[in-house]
Amino acid sequence: MLTDLPNLLTLSRIAAIPVVVALAALRAAPADLAACVVFSAAAITDYYDGKLARTRRQMSDFGRMLDPIADKLLVGAALMMLAGEQRLSFWGLFPAIVILLREILVSGLREYLAGIRVGLPVTPLAKWKTGFQMGALGTLLAGDSSAAFLHLSLLPVSAIGEAMLWVAAGLTLMTGWDYLMAGVRHASGMQRASRDAVPPHA
Repeated sequence: MLTDLPNLLTLSRIAAIPVVVALAALRAAPADLAACVVFSAAAITDYYDGKLARTRRQMSDFGRMLDPIADKLLVGAALMMLAGEQRLSFWGLFPAIVILLREILVSGLREYLAGIRVGLPVTPLAKWKTGFQMGALGTLLAGDSSAAFLHLSLLPVSAIGEAMLWVAAGLTLMTGWDYLMAGVRHASGMQRASRDAVPPHA
């Protein structure tokens, strides 16, 4: 049901996107800190919506469809704002590109595999990737301005965020490759099964 708590948490991630974008666009230290808080709260719901769905036995096709969409919208919006507001260094753009391309790749694979009724399970490594990715984006949204606002100007917040983004990009490449190979294996298996089902010519 749409009103089940797990689905409401998932929807809250989507609702948080315009708030994060608006706060980041203000380019003010308190707004940057608020953007970090809102983004982090939204990211945490990614853990709890799945856990609650399992414990409450409220898993649904709607939730399974919406959950990865909400994640990708939140991540994509944050990356676009950081790049558009020039809050990523030149070298920080590369892991951002890798992360965005991987999200597109996995979305395409999920769409294809759903057509042949094959699921693409989330691996433990992918959960680590998500953790580093969300942590990096929240840190980058806070930025050095938030550190100065909190009188922690010696803390290199942006540099820490970009380092975490590089780690997330490395994990992204590994999990993306795993998912791609899983998709190729399923596609190859379907092709072989299709060939075997065709009777030889008389």
